[in-house]
Amino acid sequence: MAAHTYIAISELHPNISHSKVAGIIIGKTDVKSFPDRKNIGMDRFTFGFTVKDSPDFFINVSAWGNDAYVNGLASSISIGDCVTIENPLVATKDLEKGDRFCPATPSHYRLLVTEAHSQVCLCADMDTIDRLLSLIHLPVKDSRDFYSLGDIVANGQKLDGSVINILAAVKSIGDTKQFTTSDGRRGQRLEVRLFDDSVSSFPLVCWDREAIHLMQPLIPRETVLFIADAKISFDSFRSGMVATVNSKSIITVNPDTREASLLFSYAKEVSESGALDQDDMPEDVPVESITDVYTVSQLMQKARENPEALFGITYSFISKLDLDSSVSKVIKTRCSKCKFLVTEDLNSCTNQLCPGKDQIVSATTGFDLLVDFTDHTGTLHACSLRSPVAEKALGCTKEEFISLTDGERTAMKWKFLLERCKIYVKIVPSPKMKSGIRGMILDCSLADAGEVKQHMSALLQQRL
Repeated sequence: MAAHTYIAISELHPNISHSKVAGIIIGKTDVKSFPDRKNIGMDRFTFGFTVKDSPDFFINVSAWGNDAYVNGLASSISIGDCVTIENPLVATKDLEKGDRFCPATPSHYRLLVTEAHSQVCLCADMDTIDRLLSLIHLPVKDSRDFYSLGDIVANGQKLDGSVINILAAVKSIGDTKQFTTSDGRRGQRLEVRLFDDSVSSFPLVCWDREAIHLMQPLIPRETVLFIADAKISFDSFRSGMVATVNSKSIITVNPDTREASLLFSYAKEVSESGALDQDDMPEDVPVESITDVYTVSQLMQKARENPEALFGITYSFISKLDLDSSVSKVIKTRCSKCKFLVTEDLNSCTNQLCPGKDQIVSATTGFDLLVDFTDHTGTLHACSLRSPVAEKALGCTKEEFISLTDGERTAMKWKFLLERCKIYVKIVPSPKMKSGIRGMILDCSLADAGEVKQHMSALLQQRL
């Protein structure tokens, strides 16, 4: 069907009959049911979605009918789909009733669709789809009209109960929790952690299945959200503010705006620096208290199954140790407060989340290596080996290392490379790593032959 046969949302009014609208779905609510007053003992079902056909116009659509029709329609369309809506009823919005729970739209009207009179289907016209797809990345509110997370925290309980717009990046996505209420209704809850250049972690809670489905596949630290009409409340349990997605909220993923682009660049920079990992990193435990011994594959499997930090010992070969790279890749300078990489000529830390960002930078310089270790079960890549652990393992200070010749650095590398070592390691979740985990070496030394023999015997007994 040619695009010119569609009626623009901006031109809709109740006197139009047999209209046909095309738009991209930018929001969708869960299916709900109510007792049917006309048919005692029966339920009526409904759900809503919001469609957009131009940068400035979008409209709410409500579907009503029996269980099969409404749930069938709801399961056939999703946020981001381009749809055509044939013969909807164009009705004037009633902000005193149901429309006050729907997203705010520039239209004076809403659309009603029923099985008997209307049809909603996926758009098949490629020209129309191409025109509509870019609209999914345009926020429904002014791109400059938002609170930073720092603004929310600073205002605190003054914002309790407010509905505001938020621009933030996704830091982490939790697991969906299922629950049953006291009256037998089933529900679900998902918590997403947000961050920006003012706050390193802020909770966003989703209760609706549709919002949860939208959030689950997002890539942490690589996704920016513009959340229109999020509800802000004070959580007494946390003693802090929390944002909640509600039936009025419209979430725009990776908005095509200048503000979102700047935040995306910041998110990429701070993620690559490791500052976000440092912010969430649990305290180390004393090395002498670590006694559990693992193979590399056991370490990786156990770490993926457990969201908490895993501490263990592995008898493995150092398979990558780039001591003969340029000195600047082996010796690095980091901010003492946030561990952000800095250059020595800077007077302050460039990490906007650093607690000392407005102070003269306090930095430490030392070994800063990424090491691979391998055994017969696999390889754990890019494990952090930093001072002072690295100085103890290598047997030299950073000053002594800098003074070595290229040949001496290569000789030091081969002293460890492909030698079996006793490695104390901490493994933490890290979404930015391909493996999903990140290792930090807490202690490393060449393994004693007797210990290795005992370890191999224990592994053999496990197999038997």
